[in-house]
Amino acid sequence: MYWLQKGVAILTGSVLLGIGVNLFLVPHRLMDGGMIGIGLLATYYMQMPSGLVMILVSMPVYVFVFFYDRRLFFHSFHGMLISGFFIDILSDMRAWNMWSTSISSVTGGVIIGMGIGLMLAYETNTGGTDLLAQFLARRYNLRVALLIFVIDGLIVLCSIQTIGMERMIFSMLTIIAGAATTHMFSGLGRPVPPYTIIGPLLSRKMDGRSSRLYVHTNMRYRNGEGEGDILEKINRKRMK
Repeated sequence: MYWLQKGVAILTGSVLLGIGVNLFLVPHRLMDGGMIGIGLLATYYMQMPSGLVMILVSMPVYVFVFFYDRRLFFHSFHGMLISGFFIDILSDMRAWNMWSTSISSVTGGVIIGMGIGLMLAYETNTGGTDLLAQFLARRYNLRVALLIFVIDGLIVLCSIQTIGMERMIFSMLTIIAGAATTHMFSGLGRPVPPYTIIGPLLSRKMDGRSSRLYVHTNMRYRNGEGEGDILEKINRKRMK
């Protein structure tokens, strides 16, 4: 069942990426971050297919991850191939844009963020910098959406000489919208635990004459009648 859900998430996410890139970004020559941004630069100035360039440039990152995290590699490789395929196959949508640059920048960022977030939720990605961000997030317990935002922002800032200040500002709006949406959607598909451990409690013990409070210290205690261990946990039921 999980693999069926993952397959649907990859296909849906890849289609959303193709729509966001081709329908909203390319008609206004806007940038995105990561390998998608590099693919867009290749499209704007060398008329090369964005998806193919994204796949080729992602290969060195996949070689690196292959040696350090095989599980992440095998979960992610097909996501990169399928998303690159849909980015190129949906290129005819570039002629359909009828919205302003400001609307296209935000809408495109939201749609791309939905696609990337869905893929991240099922442990796959579009490759390249998204894969690198996911690798670092797993290694150092960081937020993957924040890492993607930082890497994407640096790539767009480096392209200012190529796309100009105005397009760079709108491209930053695309990245911000995409990062926020990625963060929201990347949590889908993860099971919610039935309880949350939030720390030690005060434990009330009776010795026959008065009540005493004991604090959990992971150590042994003496109450005059014997020794024991205090191990406490709060079960917080999910609110419906």
